[in-house]
Amino acid sequence: MENGYLPETLAEALEIRAAEKVVPYAGGTDLMVEAAEEATYLFLNQLPELSRVRITDDTLEIGAACTYTELLNHEAVPQVLKDAMIRIASPATRNQATPAGNICNASPKADSALIFVAAGARLRLRSVSGERVVPISEFFIDRGKTCLREDELLTEILMPRRGLENYYYKKIGARAAMAISRVSFVAIYGEADGRIERMSIAFGAVSGVVLRFPEAEAMMIGRTIPEAKAMKADFLKEYDERIVPIRGRVSATYRKQACMNLLNDFLESRGI
Repeated sequence: MENGYLPETLAEALEIRAAEKVVPYAGGTDLMVEAAEEATYLFLNQLPELSRVRITDDTLEIGAACTYTELLNHEAVPQVLKDAMIRIASPATRNQATPAGNICNASPKADSALIFVAAGARLRLRSVSGERVVPISEFFIDRGKTCLREDELLTEILMPRRGLENYYYKKIGARAAMAISRVSFVAIYGEADGRIERMSIAFGAVSGVVLRFPEAEAMMIGRTIPEAKAMKADFLKEYDERIVPIRGRVSATYRKQACMNLLNDFLESRGI
């Protein structure tokens, strides 16, 4: 190929990644919009190692070349992720696009990345010298910037399989479908023995990265619903101070108010 490599194995892809300056390419739906004429691409969508979903007792391992359509049709993919994926672009785009590309693009508006952050997903990054697994929250540095090294490839998304059934997800866009998020929100919730055991909350399209504040979430952990209701005002105040939106297609004031409204609505939906 004149402007790219089409490896047959992951090992070959990693060798090319280490030796050449290449742009990894799976679905390519973002790269097609902003294609650089001088770029040399490393096509990954033919690699069997990256095109499968593996299931363990507690983890769903999603290969980096798996498309949204494939994942929407996979019975093991949690519904919270499917709810976000079905609202991404058009069916034609979902047939090509991949969550791994969505992650590596490092847009805070990335719909699937929001779910992975709230779920506490991890990313397997590989190079010829080895591999490392990093929490997705540490992968993002800023808009368009990640900790991925020049010789590395994201090969799998490691998503927890359990504790994702009770969730609240909303996406605010200009249209019901095929719309870029103005604000997106997800909360994954759990109770045990009458007490809150999980409250994982993430906001998208608000700042340079998807926002999640584990320290604020911890305020609710271990509380009964009456106790949570009693401290709700303090909880909302904590988030109001932590969320500092940037201005984009909509104002920072709009984003802040939308975030707080969604957070409050989620709490009310769980009796808090």
